Amino acid sequence: MNAEVFSSPIFVRRATVIVQEIAGLADAIDFLDEWPEDRRDLIHQTALRACFDAHDGHKPIGAAHNAFLGFAKRAGILEDPNSAMQWVAACKSGSGKVQV
Repeated sequence: MNAEVFSSPIFVRRATVIVQEIAGLADAIDFLDEWPEDRRDLIHQTALRACFDAHDGHKPIGAAHNAFLGFAKRAGILEDPNSAMQWVAACKSGSGKVQV
């Protein structure tokens, strides 16, 4: 297993209908780097630092996973994994429809 991959992915809402899978440190760092500057706060900064520290080997990857999860919850962008997986499957199949 890749040391920079989360034990379980985190799904976040990028826009009203776009869901993104955050599977590891690279995804989390990219997402946090792209987060609008006017919405950045201490929780964003803490999550980004935790991801960088895990990437550099100073913290366990689980700490980065938990920090990003906390950020996503606080920002109100965390998606339910079951719903997100249905959405991803529908997009891959080309139907664009999610069956619940």
